[in-house]
Amino acid sequence: MFKDFRTYQLAVTLYRQTAAVKLPAYLRDQLRRAAASAVLNIAEGAGRSSRSDQARFFDIAFASTKEVQAALELADDAGSPAIKTADHLAASLYRLRQKCRA
Repeated sequence: MFKDFRTYQLAVTLYRQTAAVKLPAYLRDQLRRAAASAVLNIAEGAGRSSRSDQARFFDIAFASTKEVQAALELADDAGSPAIKTADHLAASLYRLRQKCRA
């Protein structure tokens, strides 16, 4: 579906990587919901025709990614591949948001 949309693929990868993160149940649930929110909002934004609508959904995905980054910091697992993926996704979403506003 979004095979060539790199930002979407990063979000899916991050969602899958969050499954391995060790956190208390209440934080793990929040982490997974935030990661899913990023994926779903990127998909919805990509389906919008106006740049302002796209930017709004990419803003939400960016905020969800920041939430994922905070939860990963609480996990205190510096070796988790999810940390690098989350950083890459946040940078990619930042650029998408700027592009929509240009």
